[in-house]
Amino acid sequence: MAVPGKSQSQAHIRPLHWYVACRLVVEGGFHPDDIVPRPPFVVRGPADRSGVATLVYEPDRGGGGELTVLGGLKTKDVDVVVSKEGIGPCVAVSIKGTLNAFRNLTNRMEEAVGDCTNLHISYPNLVYGFLHVIRANREGPLAPEAAHFLKADAAGNVAANDIAIRGDGAVAESIVRYHDVLLGLTGRDGVRNDISRYEALALAMVDPENRAVLADWPEAGSPLRIEPFMDAIYRVYDQRYVYAAPKLAKRTARLSWRDDSPAFSEPLAAAFAPRLGL
Repeated sequence: MAVPGKSQSQAHIRPLHWYVACRLVVEGGFHPDDIVPRPPFVVRGPADRSGVATLVYEPDRGGGGELTVLGGLKTKDVDVVVSKEGIGPCVAVSIKGTLNAFRNLTNRMEEAVGDCTNLHISYPNLVYGFLHVIRANREGPLAPEAAHFLKADAAGNVAANDIAIRGDGAVAESIVRYHDVLLGLTGRDGVRNDISRYEALALAMVDPENRAVLADWPEAGSPLRIEPFMDAIYRVYDQRYVYAAPKLAKRTARLSWRDDSPAFSEPLAAAFAPRLGL
């Protein structure tokens, strides 16, 4: 996960929109026509009775953008959305990125609560995920390539408010507090549960040197680790839109893919575990 660009632009986070949308197809079995931004895949031929179809990579079919969703309080432009005809938005994922000014993370928390409540008012069944990626700025000298979005103190080191990882390896207190607050906003399994909670929520820090998610934070066992994020979305979706509504299953059931689908030979899909048919 690269984090180039100025902090006020979204250049560093838009690739994640694409990443999540593609995972929803290859790994999740959602039809690419139902997703915004549209992933660069097509489904060839109708699925057989077991729901197994052929997936093909067609880059010209990919598209960008966000979907404007009608909330209970106001409309909301959502980063990634799965919608079903006659049903409406079924899955939504908001993706945020923070490069600096970590003392202001409480503002992100307020946004997260408001967005979740707003959409769940209109769509109580909506499976809503929130993914927040933080740049793991380490205490010490400010790298020249980061000078356009990070501040330096008088000694030329990363300013205190922009430090995510202390010199002793500890995570900044502001980020730890943010993690602890977010714990109360996840785990909404039932449609009658608190509408201010997300069905899935993940918080990840990315090391700018190797552009990889830190493996040791959040700590093992935290509900906010990134690894179970997508699986939680799939699980709750199936519970609400397939198992609880069998008469709609022909429209809502997730597809599986033939193991010889041409899409799986493409680099874009190589990092995903495809949802294969029996």
